[in-house]
Amino acid sequence: MALQIKFGTDGWRGVIADDFTFENVAKVALASAYYFKRHKKIKNGVVVGYDARFLSREFAEKSAEVLANKGIKVFISDKISSTPMVSLLSKKMNVAGGIVITASHNPAKYNGFKLKGDFGGPAHPEMIAKLERDLKKAIKQKIKSRKTYRQLVGEGKIEEIDFTSKYVEDVKAKLNLELIRSSGIKIAYDAMYGAGQGVMEQLMPVKVLLRNSVNPSFGGAHPEPLPQYLTGLSDAVVSEGCDIGIATDGDADRIGAFDEKGNFVDSHRIFALLLKYLVQVKKWHGEVAKSFSVSQLINKMCDKYGLVLHETPIGFKYLCRLMTDRDILIAAEESGGLGVKGHIPERDGIYIGLLLCEMMAIRKKKLSELVNEIMAEFGWHYFNRYDAHLTEKEKQRILAMYKKGVKQIGGDAVHRIETKDGYKLFVDNGWVLVRPSGTEPLIRYYAEADTPARVEGLLKAAREL
Repeated sequence: MALQIKFGTDGWRGVIADDFTFENVAKVALASAYYFKRHKKIKNGVVVGYDARFLSREFAEKSAEVLANKGIKVFISDKISSTPMVSLLSKKMNVAGGIVITASHNPAKYNGFKLKGDFGGPAHPEMIAKLERDLKKAIKQKIKSRKTYRQLVGEGKIEEIDFTSKYVEDVKAKLNLELIRSSGIKIAYDAMYGAGQGVMEQLMPVKVLLRNSVNPSFGGAHPEPLPQYLTGLSDAVVSEGCDIGIATDGDADRIGAFDEKGNFVDSHRIFALLLKYLVQVKKWHGEVAKSFSVSQLINKMCDKYGLVLHETPIGFKYLCRLMTDRDILIAAEESGGLGVKGHIPERDGIYIGLLLCEMMAIRKKKLSELVNEIMAEFGWHYFNRYDAHLTEKEKQRILAMYKKGVKQIGGDAVHRIETKDGYKLFVDNGWVLVRPSGTEPLIRYYAEADTPARVEGLLKAAREL
């Protein structure tokens, strides 16, 4: 059992009814109780939220029950809640931290358990290390709840509260929503059957709403805001004459976007657009942080703007650590997760989507024009990723080959290799990164180059080595 419960890049995830069971969730909740009991704010309690996946509410109730039976006050969401909501409330309510039952963008058969810090973001790596030590003790115990969830609610030890209204109120205070409304920007929003459902329309008039309801199978698609899972949104933007398409993943912390022509605007370009907006228009100051798999475009921009740039291993917990320790203006990862100064040290797909709208309203330009403006200034950068599902034996064979060193890939000479997280091979005007996923049994291949054809060529060569 100990091997089945392991925290990866972003929490513990497992297959529902296989390793993600009520018994195992209770053990992780017990370990969390041990961890939180040592926190200086524990008298204020802990918040617990959950996404739209199969049994997420029930897993959240079990977690709350375990915590409350250990004498911890629990505030649980009264309905489906996003990861950013739990992070926000962890900070605003001055509690010891938070728990989210979610497997984020993973396929429907998965569920997961995320830990949030009292600062409003993912638990720092050393916090997870402490929890894993507590988990070794919890795993050996047979958990017997002295009181049931309903009994604890009746006694006031578990309190069901409205996370959504608190989140909506907070976002309204931070963004110029009135300017967006008056600009007439037409928004298409795809909740991907995830935890963002029912939220965007409370903040802004939305012309097109897609997959904005509960469907634990996610309609058979992965709830990940990548173009292959968002064809309906791309089509709707064009057919309905929208100015922007916004999609959020299963727990609404990641974003995917489309311009008015139905072209996908990936997270690298969103990062670049917002960096330019924050520095040149809003005149904000601070440092910049990015994950290992993010575009070199950001390096060029930081050089021009004279900004300190930090690069971290993959996982927003590393970026969050920087955001809590330093004056970080914006931090982002390749997979659609961005956090900005003035909000929380956390990814937030809805907030970032509306910040893009604010930028469009202030700049009075279409999203495609803003992308073209960046590329004209810094050069065109294209990016793609390929996920290869492999056996453990195949995975280890491939990683061993890259560990030995690669001198050429796709006909291009490899100038240098960086190993901060996986193997990143730099070639002329591009790079390839090969790394095992921290949340799924697969190897991810990433590539960036100056043309789409070169990107695909590098990805193909990397897979065929």
